This record gives sequence, structure tokens and C-alpha cells, in this order.
Amino acid sequence: MLFNSVEFLVFLGFVFGFYWFLFSKSKDLQNGILVLSSFIFYSFWDWRFSALLLLSVFINYFGGLFIEEAGDQKKKYWALLITVILNLGILIYFKYFNFFIDSFATLLSYFGYHGENWVLSIVLPIGISFYTFHGLSYILDIYYSRIRTNRNILEYTLFVSYFPLLVAGPIERATHLLPQLKNKRIFNYQQGIQGLELILWGFFKKLVIADTLAPFVAEFFNNPGNYNSATLILGVIAFAFQVYGDFSGYTDIARGVSKLFGIELLVNFRYPYFSRSIPEFWSRWHMSLSSWLNDYVFMPIALRFRGFGRHGIFIAVFLTFLISGFWHGAAWHFVIWGAYHGILYIPFIYRGKGLKSMFGAKQKGIDFKDYSAITVTFIFVLIGYVLFRADSLRSALNYYSGIILDFSFQLPSFEGKIRFLITMVLVLIMLILEVIGFHHTNPISIFSSPKLRLVRWALYAFILFLIGVFMNTNVSSFIYFQF
Repeated sequence: MLFNSVEFLVFLGFVFGFYWFLFSKSKDLQNGILVLSSFIFYSFWDWRFSALLLLSVFINYFGGLFIEEAGDQKKKYWALLITVILNLGILIYFKYFNFFIDSFATLLSYFGYHGENWVLSIVLPIGISFYTFHGLSYILDIYYSRIRTNRNILEYTLFVSYFPLLVAGPIERATHLLPQLKNKRIFNYQQGIQGLELILWGFFKKLVIADTLAPFVAEFFNNPGNYNSATLILGVIAFAFQVYGDFSGYTDIARGVSKLFGIELLVNFRYPYFSRSIPEFWSRWHMSLSSWLNDYVFMPIALRFRGFGRHGIFIAVFLTFLISGFWHGAAWHFVIWGAYHGILYIPFIYRGKGLKSMFGAKQKGIDFKDYSAITVTFIFVLIGYVLFRADSLRSALNYYSGIILDFSFQLPSFEGKIRFLITMVLVLIMLILEVIGFHHTNPISIFSSPKLRLVRWALYAFILFLIGVFMNTNVSSFIYFQF
């Protein structure tokens, strides 16, 4: 069940009604209806996925209890190790088993051995990377005494399975979400309006921006030999806004839906394409993943290599980005994409920047005066996006060679160019509204003043009109569902 489907809107309407009108007497009833709804939501893809999700819940719930109740540090360590191995074992089997087998078979072929096809038919459960990271952060926080175990299994189950963030995040922390589940939620009209506006804005970014750019991006990346440099460069720029509209649009919808239930989720994006450096980019893009990697991957590795000084910091950063690339996809082009971003950190590390945190200090605003640094950073991000978007390493190399070998900046010519240009104009409008609304819950709330009521309703109508004009009849999935 996709957020951008009629089925989901009907489902959301029923859940909202039951939640506030039939199950609002206590927080346990509220949590119960959300848990039930989350498993129904997840079962729409495959009911077997729900069994796997439930297994993850039980592993980490009881793992957390064992870790906290262990008598000494050694027992705590072994309880943590077993729980981590179970989590990663499930993730590796479903997401990476075929990758390792295929890579091993390819390696053997170089030595003249050609075995039978060892690849298994394994269905990748939607969102497994996200809810696995939820569980891991919970048990690691218990191990490091950052939190106490939550002995209410209903609350913990909801923390892991909560349907707005279940399949594509944001990656929540127990310290942020669990306290909200311990109390009864009371309907807040203003919070509800903000939620609906976020949902509308998320639909605009997904249906109008991302889905309209998607077929153009697919054509350019599938057939790079048919286009000159200018068109291919335009294609990777289009992908940058496609993936931003797709993923940040999903996050906006998730946060908006959650607000309807009186729950606040983490902000996942803060204008990443206005970053002045790669560390700043990663402090603005997929922020919940960035902070997770910083706390649970980078910091432990950096401590282990602290005796090597800045060289140790680089090793920690590089390994963290390799893991990040591998997390995004079981393919070599994702691994190289991660390594590429790790290498881009070298100048910042050896100039003494980004040492306290892998992703640098969180930026409060946008400094347009430093437009040259913003431009250079965006170009480096675009170069990496070719690896991220390509279907394989070979496809990425073909795209790069198409840009380099046919170095031409003639005006691009392709089918549907007018529609493409109109969409890029809407991208510009989207960016302007988001920048103006920097300190607001969402860009639409810029016009929340009663004096601007007509403007706000006109914007509602305009966005709905654009959605009606641009949306495809076929409901498309979200890019990050594959991760």
C-alpha cells in the first residue's frame, strides 16, 4: 500500500476515525489501534513480511531485557553481540546473500571455474533496513546506558512497526519516539492542520516533481549513447530533484500523517542542495540516517582508531561511508558511491574540520553569499548521483563516458522537452517556497496568518490542480523502498 494511492487515503481515513473516536480513551487503546493498523499496512505487500517484522520486534525487545538484566559487563556484551548478530543475520540473508554469492561466483570465474547459478529466489522485505536500524539503535542505547528498557511490549512494538515510518523512515530514536507513546494523545486542531499541509506538500513533491521527472531520468540513464553532454548533465540534475522530491516528499507525508495522530517524527531534510561542503550536505540530507551512522558506526570506529590521529578519523569516515553505500543497496555501484563520499571528506579531515562529528555542525540557516561553495558542493553531489542512479557499475561508466566523450553543450533535444522545462520551473518554485519557509513547519504555513487565508486556500487549490494535471494514472513506488 503506497502513500500516493487511493487505498492508502481510504485506509488512513478509517484509522484516523477509529483512533480518535473509538480508541481515544487511553494511550494503550491508541497504541493498540496503531499497532494493528501498522501490521495491516505492512501485510498489504506480503503477509509473510509481518511475521518477519514481528520476529524483529521480539528479538530486540527480549534482547534489551537480557542486556539490562545481565549481571556483569561480560554478560551484557555477549547479550548485545548475540542480539546484533541476529539482527544483522536476518538483514544480510534477505538483502545481501545473493550479492555475496554472485560476487563470489564472479571472482571464481576469473580463475576458470564456472559453477551453476547459486543465486536464490529471495524476496526483499520492504523497509527491512529501516526497522532493523530502529531495533539496533534501541539495544545499543540500552547497552551504553542511554535509556532504560521499555517493558511495555505494546509501546515497543509500535516504536518499531509504526506505519508512517515503517518502510522508508525517518529512522527514529527510542529517546525521541518512545516517550511520546507513553502518554495519551489529545487531538490538537493546529497540529492536525499542519499535518494535512505537510501531506499536501509531500504529494506535490512526489506526484508533480519526482514522478514527472522520473521518465525523463530513466530515458537518459537507460540510453546515454543517444544524448549529448548537455542532455546527460541535465539528466543527472533532474535526478537530483527527482530523488529529493521522492524521498523528502515521502518524509513530509510520513510526518504529516503522524501529526494527525498527535505524534512528532524527526525532520529528515534541511535544504541539502544549499550546502557549502560535503559534511554539511550530509548534515542536511537524510538526517536521521546521518545521525544514526555518526552515533553507532563512526564514533565507535573513531574511538578504536583514535591512536592514529587524523588518519584514524579518515579510516572511520571511509568505513562508515562504505557501510552507508552498502546499506543503500547490495551492488558495487552503491559501495563505490559510498567510498566516493568518504574520499571527499579527506580535505575537511586534514584541515581539521568535521572531527567532533562525522557530519559537521548542524547549520541553522543558508548562507547564499557563499554561492561558489554551494555550487561546487552540488557538482560533487551530482557526480556521485550517477553511481547512485545507475543500474550497475557498467551503466554508470557508460553515463560518465557519454558526458566526457561527447563534450557538447548544444541545446538538448528530446521528446517532451516542454513538459520537462515546466517541471523544472516548478522545482524552482518549490525551492523558493521552502527557503522562504525555513522557520515554518512547512512552506504552506508561511500563509498561516488569518489575513492571508485567501492566499493559503488559493495555494491549496493550485497544488491540487497541479497534482491533478501532472499525476500519472499508474501509482509509482518510492525510490527508497528498495533500501
